[in-house]
Amino acid sequence: MTPFAITAPGRILFGRGESAKAPALIRSFGNRVLIVHGANRDRAGWLRIPDAEVQTLPCGGEPTLAMLEAALQQTRGFEPQVVVGLGGGAVLDLAKALAALIPAPCGPMEHLEVVGKGLALKADPLPFIALPTTAGTGAEVTKNAVIGLPEMGRKVSLRDDRMVARIAIVDPALTDPCPRAVTLASGLDAVTQVIEPFVSVKATPYTDALTRPAIAVGLGALMRLMQGEDPMARDRMAWVSLCGGLALANSGLGAVHGLAGVIGGMTGAAHGAICGALLGPALAVNQGRATGAARDRIEEALALISGPLGCTADTVPGRLASWALAAGLPRLGDLGVKDADHEKIAEAATSASSSRGNPVALAAADFAEILARAH
Repeated sequence: MTPFAITAPGRILFGRGESAKAPALIRSFGNRVLIVHGANRDRAGWLRIPDAEVQTLPCGGEPTLAMLEAALQQTRGFEPQVVVGLGGGAVLDLAKALAALIPAPCGPMEHLEVVGKGLALKADPLPFIALPTTAGTGAEVTKNAVIGLPEMGRKVSLRDDRMVARIAIVDPALTDPCPRAVTLASGLDAVTQVIEPFVSVKATPYTDALTRPAIAVGLGALMRLMQGEDPMARDRMAWVSLCGGLALANSGLGAVHGLAGVIGGMTGAAHGAICGALLGPALAVNQGRATGAARDRIEEALALISGPLGCTADTVPGRLASWALAAGLPRLGDLGVKDADHEKIAEAATSASSSRGNPVALAAADFAEILARAH
């Protein structure tokens, strides 16, 4: 068996009601607490830390370099001892980046991949505690923070093993108020993030144990939530999202995320919606290009997906794309991707870090075919 490592938070709490333990756990790390929350501060009002000084910061969208630099300026003088992220993946990414960079002697560009120097952090990050309110990105258990640079049309990562949360509290009840459209987009991201690590060239027995049983569970729960609210389905989606985060942190992703990072940087469209639009087409292209063991693994994934869809494995890519559109997912063109941009996006995706995990090496023409199918 090939050696592998496991990166994960020191402690994960999962289940309805577990968020009630958050105040005491947060306070155990210090009495100066920075809480990063979504645009609506009221949704974070329940989180009160006893005997602590608290600074709050809103995150109204997927974080950009300018947002990160502004947030760093706002925290100066407060000197937090612990950083809490309470929100969706964007909030968790901003909080994670702040925990990493507040103690850092250098600015973000010293450490950002691709556009910066990509240097390792020179100081240990502050303790980071994650409380996700959507079931999608798995950012509560990953070791990177995604930062957008709209002027460069890119999204890149700040990455370090030490950025993993000290504690991740996954309480599915926090996802209950999630709107239907957000549930669909984030849910498709969660499903993608158990499929791509499963077929990844970097898959391990650990990630297989997480992803193989989660693929059908995740898609089935998402399909149920598109029919109506269901606490049990919310619980299952939260679990699948957690599995996906743990898996991608340890085995990487694939073509969907290789393209999604480029498209998100260019258009600012929601990450989950982009992934949902690309998933079926990417499966189709991978199925057509892969051979040998990679082909076998893709066929196994398609068989797992076929169960909830009620179709044969060979028709999964088209059936999955049709179901997502019928559920209300926008087409790629509606997310701001123009035909004229396909060549540029495809070329950039060939060098994206996520693309290196794809089960088969794809050329720019292959990525362009995925885009054309999704458009």
